[in-house]
Amino acid sequence: MQSITPNRMKAIDTNCTHLGLKGIQLMENAGAAIARKVLSLDVHNNVLIVAGRGNNGGDAFVAARHLSYYDNIRVRVILAGKASGIRTKDALENFNLLKHCGIKGLAEITDSTQSDVFQWFKEADVIVDGLLGTGIRGHVREPESTLIDAINTGNSYVVAVDSPSGLDPATGERENTVMADTTLTFHRMKTGLENQGEFTGDVEVVNIGVCRDAEDAVNRGDLEPLLKRRIDSHKGQSGRVLIIGGGGYSGAPALSAMAALRSGADIVTVACPANVSDTIASFSPNLIVRKLSSDILQTNDIEILKDLIHAHDVVVIGMGVGNEETIRQTIHQILPLCKKVVVDADALNELQLPSPENCEMILTPHPGEFAKLTGKEVGKELLARAKMLQDFSQENKVVTILKGKTDIISDGRYIRQNNSGNAGMSVGGTGDVLAGIVGALFCRTDAFNAACCGAFVNGEAGDVAFAKEGHGLLATDVIEHITDIMRQ
Repeated sequence: MQSITPNRMKAIDTNCTHLGLKGIQLMENAGAAIARKVLSLDVHNNVLIVAGRGNNGGDAFVAARHLSYYDNIRVRVILAGKASGIRTKDALENFNLLKHCGIKGLAEITDSTQSDVFQWFKEADVIVDGLLGTGIRGHVREPESTLIDAINTGNSYVVAVDSPSGLDPATGERENTVMADTTLTFHRMKTGLENQGEFTGDVEVVNIGVCRDAEDAVNRGDLEPLLKRRIDSHKGQSGRVLIIGGGGYSGAPALSAMAALRSGADIVTVACPANVSDTIASFSPNLIVRKLSSDILQTNDIEILKDLIHAHDVVVIGMGVGNEETIRQTIHQILPLCKKVVVDADALNELQLPSPENCEMILTPHPGEFAKLTGKEVGKELLARAKMLQDFSQENKVVTILKGKTDIISDGRYIRQNNSGNAGMSVGGTGDVLAGIVGALFCRTDAFNAACCGAFVNGEAGDVAFAKEGHGLLATDVIEHITDIMRQ
């Protein structure tokens, strides 16, 4: 089973919420699983729940409620801090329910000198560690550090919730750390728990009922981390995108450029042949247009393009450039100059693969273009398409978005699908919009995440446009609704 990072798990949780599965239900499932584990142990008459103020503590509160039903089990709960400091609504609701469960021992610890409850650690057969979960960052503070020491000094059987407190579940780094006998981690193994048996004990991966589409399909949870911008950020910090396109067509690079701006790029420059430069500049005063030397892309422009590429974070290339041999040869010389590049439309023709050394490359083919790239027919069956795409991306060291009714995205290791979008988006220009969105997001995240989130934003904006315009929607309508999706 593949392990995932805590940030990925957070995205999956958020995706569940947007699909209709609330976080409090996942918390209930997790807490019930903890209680079942405790009940399976040979000795469990005295159970001490040590909980923090986050969702990890919320899972532990649920476990305490389930265990309190049994007359032969004495349940005690220690909260690290005040109940007023519980950070999430779901955790607070479950803490408040404990007042109605007949639990006699319920203590709020605000500092390490409150020694009256530390006798509970010596009396416990089982301790449930719900102090610090997958959201742990930085040093372990008080009273958590003292509570960790108390957990470790006894002879109790210790069950850690999701991750032993003090162990970073992303990196495996640790300070003062709970030494658990068993760790129950939810949905999937976490990257930082691997090879940490001294602290995790036996790791059990517990199914808590996550929706399959919350993990396999892109949704808001994937996008939201990309929407945060520092309040002190200045021009250029959110990305500079260079669009190289045009010649035979002027609209295609203009659409990509406007989509990149609407997706949050600070600066977008269009480098285009001379015959379309004025037309592209007329689309918007927000665009910077650099006129090239001829009416088609050619090798004479490499020097100026080299300077432009170095001045930008991401290059998006191919929209409307044409298919002449001179153009193809020029593109072959441009791509090795790029650190990050989105390759679309005409630039996909006779593309030299695998990707150049030290170049992160995203390809955005439709099925016809993908068939030319692979020399194989692209079937209609989704799983077969996904496997074909994964193999291609792995072999060529690229991230690929295979556009279709359901977009499929792969980096050669992972596969994700995008279910947003509609039949109205078969209109010309929506692929150019996608390339621009992906380029803007690529400025602030890795290639796979940019491709996934770009496909999602494009489809969601298209769905909003389709609700208003129906089958008469235009690519420009999609652009106008990008900001609706980015600020939801």
